Amino acid sequence: MFKFLKASPPAAPLESAQVDREYRRLRLQVFAGVFIGYAAYYLIRKNFSLAIPYLIDEYGFSKAELGTVGVALSLAYGFSKFIMGNISDRSNPKYFITIGLLGSAVISLAFGLVPGVLSSIPIMIALAALNGWFQGMGYPPGAKTMTNWFSVSERGVWWSWWNVSHNLGGGLIGPLAILGLSLFGVWQSLFYLPALIAILLALVVFFLMRDTPESQGLPPIDRYKQEKVIEQVESAHTLSSKDIFMKYIIGNKFLWAIAVANVFVYFIRYGIIDWAPTYLKEVKHFSVDKQSWAYFLYEYAGIFGMLASGYLSDKVFKGHRAPPMLFFLVGVLIAIIVYWKNPAGNPLVDNICLVAIGFLIYGPVMMIGLQAADFVPRVATGTATGLTGLFGYLLGSASAGYVMGKLVDLFGWDGGFYALIISCLLGFVFIAFTLFHKTGVK
Repeated sequence: MFKFLKASPPAAPLESAQVDREYRRLRLQVFAGVFIGYAAYYLIRKNFSLAIPYLIDEYGFSKAELGTVGVALSLAYGFSKFIMGNISDRSNPKYFITIGLLGSAVISLAFGLVPGVLSSIPIMIALAALNGWFQGMGYPPGAKTMTNWFSVSERGVWWSWWNVSHNLGGGLIGPLAILGLSLFGVWQSLFYLPALIAILLALVVFFLMRDTPESQGLPPIDRYKQEKVIEQVESAHTLSSKDIFMKYIIGNKFLWAIAVANVFVYFIRYGIIDWAPTYLKEVKHFSVDKQSWAYFLYEYAGIFGMLASGYLSDKVFKGHRAPPMLFFLVGVLIAIIVYWKNPAGNPLVDNICLVAIGFLIYGPVMMIGLQAADFVPRVATGTATGLTGLFGYLLGSASAGYVMGKLVDLFGWDGGFYALIISCLLGFVFIAFTLFHKTGVK
């Protein structure tokens, strides 16, 4: 590992009179950094979905062909989230998250500005895979930062507010596409306009981020909050990547259960959003601007769903993450069936369904990462959340890209919706396995 990437060593402890003031100031500053950073990642992650209708019209690509580009991003992102997540457990998140964001922005610029890229499936696959790898450097250091600066008893609320960032970033893709068309007159701007914004935000993130509280002369978060937490004393300076995996990951049956559940949750999440512009155009006859605003509504409804699930898990279920996820998945199933069966020509119902699905699916999306962090000590947060991400993107998001596209090509849109319904049921089963697991707070 490069020396500058290594986790910062503990600093000399501050005087007790300074601790409370510094903790409150730095918690807000670090939270702002990780929030802005993860929002910026989402500005340049799923732009390709809005480009699919243009690529079909201009180059005659099939849905399955374009689905392979999404598969490349998802596979690379999944592997990166796990591998780089394991590395991030021993790294300084300030550098880790900034480097990944800058790398992803450069790839997005290439998509929009380099001639010939968007007319070649192999080139798009290669660039999407590279983008996915850089994207995988965002979530694990962010999760590590959240567990280091926020205690278990308050984590559901703060984690849900942090996860609002990816809906904020993802939801802005639609309006930015409209803005880009207005400013530049070409649809390729939906790649390079967000990339330029992401580069500027990366500089802000670098300025705001910090490593652990201990690196700033502050006590660990559980000691500051006076919580007794069942946690080992090892740190990023005493454990290797292999040690972290073997000690805290390999035998953790609850972690593996939610990793499998994440496959189905992500299939639903991206099966809906990746194909919404195409489905709404072909079946519901939405115009480009209506497609973009539907995309926006889906993402932004998720903000309220995540906040609701976070508050429910902390305040109502006392740190138990499974119950709100199960309730939300039942609602997702109902909304998907209505969205599917609503006849063309009733856009209000379609938009209400997308709002409902966005609100409900992002509860489990957010909560699975939080639950993974709860299941392990802080030193293994990046690896644990990376494992759930690996499953979610390797098998869930990738399937949503290629398998959904293939099912629609072979069986029409009914085939895709049957797959979404089955995913709801299987996700419910695997999450239910963790229903009676308790967190490490005494």
